Amino acid sequence: MTVSFHKFGDYFPGTGDIRDVGHSKGKYYSLNVPLDDGIDDESYQSLFKPIMGKVMEIFRPGAVVLQCGADSLSGDRLGCFNLSIKGHAECVRFMRSFNVPVLLLGGGGYTIRNVARCWCYETGVALGHELTDKMPLNEYYEYFGPDYTLHVAPSNMENKNTHRHLDEIRSRLLENLTKLRHAPSVQFQERPPEAEQPEQDEDQENPDERHHADSDVEMDDAKPLEDSESTQGARVKRESAETEVTTDQDGNGVASEQVRGPEPVADGVGSSKQNPPIDASPMAIDGPAVVRAEPERSNKLQEQQALHQKP
Repeated sequence: MTVSFHKFGDYFPGTGDIRDVGHSKGKYYSLNVPLDDGIDDESYQSLFKPIMGKVMEIFRPGAVVLQCGADSLSGDRLGCFNLSIKGHAECVRFMRSFNVPVLLLGGGGYTIRNVARCWCYETGVALGHELTDKMPLNEYYEYFGPDYTLHVAPSNMENKNTHRHLDEIRSRLLENLTKLRHAPSVQFQERPPEAEQPEQDEDQENPDERHHADSDVEMDDAKPLEDSESTQGARVKRESAETEVTTDQDGNGVASEQVRGPEPVADGVGSSKQNPPIDASPMAIDGPAVVRAEPERSNKLQEQQALHQKP
């Protein structure tokens, strides 16, 4: 969006007619406010404030670039307006009231001492500081004589901008702004601080805690173990005793027992499958071997021994 308040007519470069509104997708995003000679503070503000207020309402810019050309001041060598320094700075004060970032730029201005006065005062307005009119002593003090003041009174030149002409310009431009699509109504707010998750200090980690490669994977069907300490290192030992009857040289049967050692079981926790029994080879056993015989089989063994016992 571009808004320009300027002298229009028989004046270089001859552009900036009110009918210049942009083209294609940029139509109505260019506003030209053509003015005639001698415009004063009151007339200028009667256009600037309603037009710029409507622009801020509809377009809602994220920032404003304000070019403060000083050739519109009264007494400029090339300019033909009649604005005072306070009237010129009122535009800065008005744009600052919207609480959006404002970038101030210089511009025209051909009476050097008045340009310095204007931009000095407007810098104070942008910072919210009102400067006194009395010029302080400095190395350029003699340039601002004979009054040695910050402000300069406007002249008595004729204002060729009639009230009717100003009303027509204002109505035309406000109508053009109504043809634009409103920007989303979002209230300006302070940016919240960025939320950062603190990184875990490796030096503070528990050295006794082990991290499995799949520890980050969630298992929905995992069932809690009642006694994890006993089940992790436990191995089930199954002992079985089988009785085998052999025949000696006399034809008498002799009962003998063959003891099978512990059957290995899979170390995996929660597994319901067991490996088939394997004959245990001689191996070192820390404690004394215990042979457990089932009651039924031991009874049968005693009966067989009684039957085959010699008289």
